Amino acid sequence: MKPGRLAGLDALREQGRMTWTAEERGWVAAPEEIVTALSDDGFQECKREMTTSRRDLRPAGGVWQGVNARTGTVASAIWVNRPGWQDAVVFIDIDGASFGSPASSTLERDPYREDGGEG
Repeated sequence: MKPGRLAGLDALREQGRMTWTAEERGWVAAPEEIVTALSDDGFQECKREMTTSRRDLRPAGGVWQGVNARTGTVASAIWVNRPGWQDAVVFIDIDGASFGSPASSTLERDPYREDGGEG
């Protein structure tokens, strides 16, 4: 696997099982498939939480975090379930870099997150 490449996520993208949505700046996918792909790429689960809606107690979203013990790299996936959508919008970070759109580099820094000291 090339540095910065994640074979499991690349395969989901190539198979059309995760698609980029520019409007949401995230991936439309089944969260469990994303988590499985990250696990297959060597990330061991260290945190998984689900959130529920206060109104109907249905899952509103969740978070998963894993660490690659060999490299020390941390992967995070946060998802939001949308009413009427089959899949969730999933936001993926690898060591603080967004796993972004297919048109950009595989890992990119989030332009909305400040890196550095206090201003």
